[in-house]
Amino acid sequence: MDTKENSILIVDDESLNIIALSHILSPDYTIYVEKSGQGCIESARALKPDLILLDVIMPEMDGFEVIKILKEDPETHDIPVVFITGLNSSKDEERGFNLGASDYVNKPFSAIVVKLRVKNQMQIVNQMRSIKKFNNNSALTCTN
Repeated sequence: MDTKENSILIVDDESLNIIALSHILSPDYTIYVEKSGQGCIESARALKPDLILLDVIMPEMDGFEVIKILKEDPETHDIPVVFITGLNSSKDEERGFNLGASDYVNKPFSAIVVKLRVKNQMQIVNQMRSIKKFNNNSALTCTN
């Protein structure tokens, strides 16, 4: 099995978007997919992905509701969320950032832009992981 360093949960109710994003990102990341907000929440808790790409406009539970739940849950609070959306008003973007989004990608999306925005988020995730590991090791080796 080919194990990749980082994982992404792609959440979109449109199969074509899931296929396109998976195709763009699967060479570099382990990909998980969901088609609903509730599925996103359950998978985020179970899989602990490094990043979530979340569509805003979905039936039953939209991306704004999903991110609110994710950010209130201690198990999923620290997972960065990048919205993938056709909404392009600054009010929607502001709302998403206020709810805890790390970034935005507008639809229709460009493969290069998606790759670069994901790469930037993964660098932050990996740097934070290194810092936590360093701090844990330092705490174990410090003597007073």
